[in-house]
Amino acid sequence: MKFLCALLLAGGALQSASPQTVTGMITESECFDANHALMRMGDTDAECTTACVAAHGASYVLFDGKNAYTLSDQKSPEKFAGKKVTVVGTLDAKTKTIQVVSIH
Repeated sequence: MKFLCALLLAGGALQSASPQTVTGMITESECFDANHALMRMGDTDAECTTACVAAHGASYVLFDGKNAYTLSDQKSPEKFAGKKVTVVGTLDAKTKTIQVVSIH
């Protein structure tokens, strides 16, 4: 019974994590620092980003100038590829993943 209570409390603590706001560039995991000079799979950063995701199985990430964060939502970022955005979500610092609530 004590184990069940502890498990329920731990689960509640994980669910109550407050959403954060992180601003950065939508890029992809192959060029996570948003430098597409070497890959150049298109004329623009946006074209290169979407091409890398489509052709190389890369994932959309948010690069804040220092860290790249994997985004749980891999559909919405496509329309923001190569652009500076604000992502609202819950950050898991250990895995550098953002559980996306919104992107704008």
